[in-house]
Amino acid sequence: MADPGNGSEGQARTGEAGDSQRVTTAKQAPWLGLSIPVVLAGTLWFLPAPAGVDPAGMHLLAIFVATIVGIILKPLPMGAVAMVGIAATAMTNTLTISQSLSGFGNRVIWLIVLAFFISRGFIKTGLGARIAYLFMALLGRKSLGLGYGLVATDLVLAPAIPSNTARAGGVVFPILRSIAEAYGSRPDDGTSKKMGAFLTVTAFQGTVVTSAMFLTAMAANPLAAELASAQGVEITWVGWAVAAVVPGLVSLMVVPWILYRLFPPEIRSTPEARDLAWDHLRKMGPVKRSEWIMLACFGLLLTLWILAGPLGIHTTATALLGLVVLLITGVLSWDDVLRETGAWDTLVWFSALVMMASFMTELGLIPWFSETMGGVFGGFGWVTAFLGLSLVYFYSHYFFASNTAHVSAMYAPFLGVALVVGTPPVLAALVLGFFSNLFSSMTHYGTGPAPVLFGAGYVEVSDWWRLGFVVSLANLVIWLGIGSLWWRLLGLF
Repeated sequence: MADPGNGSEGQARTGEAGDSQRVTTAKQAPWLGLSIPVVLAGTLWFLPAPAGVDPAGMHLLAIFVATIVGIILKPLPMGAVAMVGIAATAMTNTLTISQSLSGFGNRVIWLIVLAFFISRGFIKTGLGARIAYLFMALLGRKSLGLGYGLVATDLVLAPAIPSNTARAGGVVFPILRSIAEAYGSRPDDGTSKKMGAFLTVTAFQGTVVTSAMFLTAMAANPLAAELASAQGVEITWVGWAVAAVVPGLVSLMVVPWILYRLFPPEIRSTPEARDLAWDHLRKMGPVKRSEWIMLACFGLLLTLWILAGPLGIHTTATALLGLVVLLITGVLSWDDVLRETGAWDTLVWFSALVMMASFMTELGLIPWFSETMGGVFGGFGWVTAFLGLSLVYFYSHYFFASNTAHVSAMYAPFLGVALVVGTPPVLAALVLGFFSNLFSSMTHYGTGPAPVLFGAGYVEVSDWWRLGFVVSLANLVIWLGIGSLWWRLLGLF
């Protein structure tokens, strides 16, 4: 399972010459790619600390910036870059070894790791595919209905599958492609716009929205929540979901329709799609015991997450219970857990980034930045200032190839400035959290599912960017317009 945020899976080999070239590049690229973060770290290391900032805070900033740049440039896998950062904090005595490793004990980090394990059950049992075919059978009379069916599948799976790459690439895309090919729509013979192109952009934009709707729908969401917690703002699973449900559902209804109008498929009536779906369901046979257990476990998780406050059960404890149920019942084996490399990778990079961000706050760096920038924006009033901050945060994603890198680099300082100018704390934290997903709509590289779906070849890059920008505007209008009315009703401001 890929980083919730980054890169495609399964690239094809191109012959012995290509393999040889890749081996040579792999040996050389790390040193070239690592040199840039090292130079940046060296430059920042010797800058004098501002008033109120511990000198160790500047050293930690140097290591943090180098780590983020390393994650963006990818001279090594993300987890390896994070380990370099952890080692640097300890070996330079910027932090003690206990402080450097403190992120591995963070309960929010373990929530997302456990959710990765649980999500494997949807794929292994076939329950995810069955849900997709059911929606396809119910909504598949028209091509627009097929698009809504793919989006509905993603929505149902989103609370328990924290990798949007796994949802869109592992569950939705294979079904999307089979539908497109059944209607003679292929990426390489001039038939992509018959069906495949529309379904591809619809599935992608759908997963962008569903990722914003649940704390556990994308791996960087708990990172945002933890960064908010470090500044005294607590975000719960229920609080996130309730605040996102109205603008999220409106986006899921409106965005596919916009895409259908701007980028319509050549084939609009698809009565055979329902027959295709029912045929797949017949081949799958009756719902298996493992699927019933997976469904019951999913229901248990949602119930306990919703009731976490009244019951006094932390959401991570609930996720741990869910994994135990799947292990005891045999739905998952321990080997399944060990092979879930995306989860273990997330544990490493997530721990490193949360650790560094937390200590930058403790050492005074984030408060100093917030107060300094707050003085710049403070004269505008919190509504105008926060709107400006949010739009800069949103559209700066053109420069990022990862949700995680963007959240790590910009969420905490932008939240700090928003709080200084007087933005209601929970509102500021949630809106920036929602935008940490919605900004992925714009490019073919900005989040994990993008290169997977774009790489299929159904959509030209010019169409992808054009539609992505239009969808970004639509989402901003919906979330800041309808969303703000809903948030006002909830008492967030």
